[in-house]
Formats: sequence, C-alpha cells, structure tokens
Amino acid sequence: MANKNLSHWLVASDIDGTLNNKLRQLPKRNRDAINRFILECNGNFTLASGRNVQSMRKHYERLPIAGTPAVILNGAGVYDYNHEKMLYFDSINEHAMELVFEIYKRFPMVEIEILTDKMIYTLNSKIFARVMVQADKLHYINCKHPDEIPRENWGKVIFLGMPDLIKAIRRYVAKLTDTRANFMSSSISSFEMLNEGVHKGTAVMKIAELYGIEHKHTAAIGDYFNDYDMLKTVGLPACCGQAPKAMHEIAKFHACHCNKGAVADLLEYIMNDYKD
Repeated sequence: MANKNLSHWLVASDIDGTLNNKLRQLPKRNRDAINRFILECNGNFTLASGRNVQSMRKHYERLPIAGTPAVILNGAGVYDYNHEKMLYFDSINEHAMELVFEIYKRFPMVEIEILTDKMIYTLNSKIFARVMVQADKLHYINCKHPDEIPRENWGKVIFLGMPDLIKAIRRYVAKLTDTRANFMSSSISSFEMLNEGVHKGTAVMKIAELYGIEHKHTAAIGDYFNDYDMLKTVGLPACCGQAPKAMHEIAKFHACHCNKGAVADLLEYIMNDYKD
C-alpha cells in the first residue's frame, strides 16, 4: 500500500516523558515512526519543550526535523535551527517581571531560573537550579541580587524548591487578580511563568500558520500540565498513558506509556487510521 502524503499535517511533541522514556532515552519505536512520517509521508514534525535553544539542539539534531522550526521555552519562542534564527519571541512584560521579584521577597528560600532569548540567569541558586542547568551542561550566570539580572527579553521564569514551598507560591499567585502572566506547573518542585497568553500551543499554531496548515491537521502530544494548553489548542490533542486524568479528559487520542513509544502510537494513528 502506498504511503499517504501528509505534507498538510503538523505534529508537535513534548520531549521528557513523551518523546523520551522515563530514562530520558528515545525509544527505537518512536524514532522509526518519526522517520516514516517525515521521510516517507512528507509530514511535518516538531518538538515543543521548555528548553532553550542550546539545550534543545541535541534533541533536534538526532531526528530528521531540522527543516521544521522548534517550540522553545514552553512557547515563548519559535526557533529555526536550519537558519539559526529566532522566528518569534514573546517576552515577559515589565509588570510580570516585577512580580517575580515580589515572589522572591515573600519566599526567600525559592530558587529562580530566568531564561532569556540568549542566556540563563539564576538567582539564589543552591540545589534545584544548579541541578537543572548542570544536567544539560548549560552555560549560565549565577546572580546574588535581583539587580544583577538584565530586565529584557525574558522568555520564561522557573521557580524551584521543595514541593511545600512551590505549593505555597502557587497558592499566593492564585489569589492575585492582575499577574499579566501565564503560570503553569511542570513538576512538584517547579512552577513556571510565561508572558500573558503564551504557551506551547500559541507557538505551535505560529508554525502551522507559517506552513499554511489547517487547524484540523495540527496534532500535539504531551504528558503533563505544561502541555495542557497546547493540547487544548490543536486539532488532534493526544496524551501519554501515564498523563494525569485532566490531560486524558481533553485528549482525543490516548497513547501508550512513554516507555513503550507514545509518539509512535500517535503517528501510526495519523498515518494508518485517521480519517478527515
């Protein structure tokens, strides 16, 4: 049977716990399905991650997807690795920047990581922030005072600490009436901030617009709450088997556990079974 022509499709995947298994390894089944989707069916596949340009690169270069821009910083940016160019970047506004430092004053034990279009700054870096940047061998600047951090081109802010501290920060933010920011949970020990109205889904749709792809032919797969808005935005939302119940409630396709090749499940469905 001849392969479908899927050049009118765009599929976006989260990385950790979705594309990769729980050991941060790429299952062969996923790699094979991506190769078939792109090389045999002409589909468009991209990655949507909280990572910056530097730490996303190794994940991009192991797949034949360099021609498709990547969603970085959970949607704050769209980066073209083929031409080494930022196509879109939505910076955190000044009001939200000041809120970051207000949170730091109220919760002085919190560790903060600020990712700009080109640099990573850490504030009060002890255990959590240091582990995050050193795990991916990222270059960063550790600041001892908020005034050391330039107030421009912030793409994403991560608040890091023990689960009880992060819960307290989430409760504090929930009571605020004017944050002018989008907050999301990425783990029990982290809480993230983007500019108002920004998430992975907005960036995925920027790429779809660039390629002239209809909404009904956009798909995305993820495993946690920082993927929630992306799934709510695309035409075919999918989640991994281990995703929280709230993710399954909005998904139209339910893939297997990430350890078994969840991305392959979605791509095989589109290649073999999906009907408009």
